[in-house]
Amino acid sequence: MEKDVLDIEGGNLDIVEAEFANIRQSTVRAVEGGHIELQQVAALSIDGDRIEVTQGAAVLMKGESLTLNQSVSMIAAGTTSNINFSCTPVTVSAEGATVNRSAVGVLLANEIRAENSASILMIGRTVQGNITTLLDWRSAAAIGAVAGGIFGLFTLFRRR
Repeated sequence: MEKDVLDIEGGNLDIVEAEFANIRQSTVRAVEGGHIELQQVAALSIDGDRIEVTQGAAVLMKGESLTLNQSVSMIAAGTTSNINFSCTPVTVSAEGATVNRSAVGVLLANEIRAENSASILMIGRTVQGNITTLLDWRSAAAIGAVAGGIFGLFTLFRRR
């Protein structure tokens, strides 16, 4: 059985499908495959089992194992996530997430390990490490209650 291996450097690609993809210094609309390695690549959508991005940017990443090194991803969803020196506004991990010197907007994971990182909202069963969060569960509940009260007040005034 021959393995589907793709190795590309420097190009403007549309849709890439391969079992093993190694893409460098390119732009890609969509990447699908098993093991995907991207270096200095801008991608719209990445879907794979094992995804490794170094100095890249992606709008949507979905896979079993995600690794970001000095990268930006708008939405990252996976079973396990490793975020190093990166920025992700939304990250969802089914099992665990490791965040190292990164900025995360909203992080949802079962187990979170963080070192010298910052986030707006972090939700997890266990959180370990040094992290600065803007909202904890109490402040998020208070903001939700105030927003609900204001919305209810405006609804009452609008009916009259």
